[in-house]
Amino acid sequence: MFRPEIKVLDCTIRDGGLMNNWQFSDEFVRDVFNALCDAGIDYMEIGYKSSEKAFSRKENGPWKFCDEESLKRIVGDRKGNIKLSAMADIGRIEPDDILPKEQSLLDMIRVACYINQVDKAIWLAEHCMDKGYEATINLMAVSTVLERDLDEALSDLAKSKVKVVYLVDSFGSMYCEQIEYLARKYRSNLPDKTIGIHAHNNMQLAFSNTITAIIENCNFLDATLLGIGRGAGNCPLELLMSFLKNPKFKIRPILQVIEKHLIPMQKQIPWGYYIPYMLAGAKNQHPRVSMKWVESDKRDNIVEFYDMMLDTLDV
Repeated sequence: MFRPEIKVLDCTIRDGGLMNNWQFSDEFVRDVFNALCDAGIDYMEIGYKSSEKAFSRKENGPWKFCDEESLKRIVGDRKGNIKLSAMADIGRIEPDDILPKEQSLLDMIRVACYINQVDKAIWLAEHCMDKGYEATINLMAVSTVLERDLDEALSDLAKSKVKVVYLVDSFGSMYCEQIEYLARKYRSNLPDKTIGIHAHNNMQLAFSNTITAIIENCNFLDATLLGIGRGAGNCPLELLMSFLKNPKFKIRPILQVIEKHLIPMQKQIPWGYYIPYMLAGAKNQHPRVSMKWVESDKRDNIVEFYDMMLDTLDV
């Protein structure tokens, strides 16, 4: 079961920050960083690289921007073998906001885009590579994309210098057969690239879909502590570590930070399985309507939510 080329990326801070605008305490971020180092995780995605022209620091915490001062405050003198990553959304970052690698603690920039932005994503990812970073392209909402458009995008990606391309189940709507089909399509069209998987958990399939991706030779794997993430959340890191059987992984530091921070946090900012998220996943829709419902005083009126969505949800 152990495959040494597999790399595990924890996106607890970046993806989890979507729930609270990245208003995490330094203690929490530092404890997560130290736990990931001690556990032997390959990458920590510590947040976004975003333009302050696009987002306000009054509304968003430091991990929406990942400036070097914030990074140094968390990492200190410790870096070890773990690599730091940040995500950049097309249209929400200025190229000059990304420093040359020798001036940054970041090792990798992951460029997130939709199908109509692939050309811009390739340009930005190659711009980051020219500055010395590793780079990936994360093609979002692929479950909504027409086959011919996906083929065209993969053709463009095949010609790029980018070495890692992610299969992203943005709406948590895919079943294992779809992951299998798309992973094979990505590998066939991108024979010189490494394929990654980022799975959301609306249908409670993030972990099993990640396993399917592993079987299909996807070697960059995303996960979060206790599955933390907006709405239904993500593939749980502790589950993935237990499955991989990599002898370098140590799960105790992960359990310690979950016990100290994540379990109490979940009582304040709930995430995980909830029927409104399941319904959105079943219909392959963005969970924004579900999230708005869950945040309202009608949170537990799931039948009313179902009736409201009946015209658009075929479940």
